[in-house]
Amino acid sequence: MPVIEVTNLHKRYGELVAVDDVSFTVEAGEIFGILGPNGAGKTTTVECVAGLRVPDSGGVSVLGLGPRRDATQLRERVGVQLQESQLPDQMRVGEALELYASFYRDPADPAELIDKLGLGDKRKTAYKKLSGGQKQRLSIALALVGKPEIAILDELTTGLDPQARRDTWALIEQVRDSGVTILLVTHFMEEAERLCDRVAVIDRGQVAALDSPAGLVSRVAPEQRVRFRPSAPVDDQLFTDLPEVTGVHRTGRQVVVTGTGDVLHAVTSVLARNQIVAADLRLEQSTLDDAFVELTGHRPAE
Repeated sequence: MPVIEVTNLHKRYGELVAVDDVSFTVEAGEIFGILGPNGAGKTTTVECVAGLRVPDSGGVSVLGLGPRRDATQLRERVGVQLQESQLPDQMRVGEALELYASFYRDPADPAELIDKLGLGDKRKTAYKKLSGGQKQRLSIALALVGKPEIAILDELTTGLDPQARRDTWALIEQVRDSGVTILLVTHFMEEAERLCDRVAVIDRGQVAALDSPAGLVSRVAPEQRVRFRPSAPVDDQLFTDLPEVTGVHRTGRQVVVTGTGDVLHAVTSVLARNQIVAADLRLEQSTLDDAFVELTGHRPAE
């Protein structure tokens, strides 16, 4: 059975429809992404899943329980890292973990969790002196201290520099490998592509598509591009005769061959047979960002 089931979820604020008939399921052990631009309805959706908001209609089941009806039971089994969270400036890292651990009957060892999340040397550091990446690590630690079966992580890398973001991604993969199911909210296409087993693309409060990142890309933009500069003149027909090739065009001395399947192998084999060296050879594939544009008609930031 899925560990999370969302069925025909609706939520509005006055005249604004934030969530409009959203449905999806999350399987145990996966990282499931809710992907979309700011204002798409992602956070409202996961707040309904976490029991922090009451939907106007539709159903939500988490571990077979109701987020509002069974809030006390779920609090022991679901950890939540909200999009915006804050601790007292003077609270130390170790104090925060000890406090949160006291909320649970069988918590993780705060000291072990601090070390596991790379905060061992910050145990006595005040919250206000932590870097953005360290605050995010602490936020994740607080979501995990109850040893949850599910962790809901909302925009956890917003505002981080590229290195801190990648460090956080590695940490999330470690958390999943420990057996925790993760519901990840993000508007970063690269983040979803790197981490998620499946993603629900939400745009204007509705699910535009649901699939693995690779599945979404192949569904809307299956072609690849092989770009290179040949060492000698080459006839386009050498490539257009290949079954994998769908098109050839040139930009100055550069040749761009478009195709599907193993088009890279097909093109390099032809070049080798004709003793042509391909300088600056690179394979370009469509990304989740490209798929998002195809699915929604606009870029993620719009």
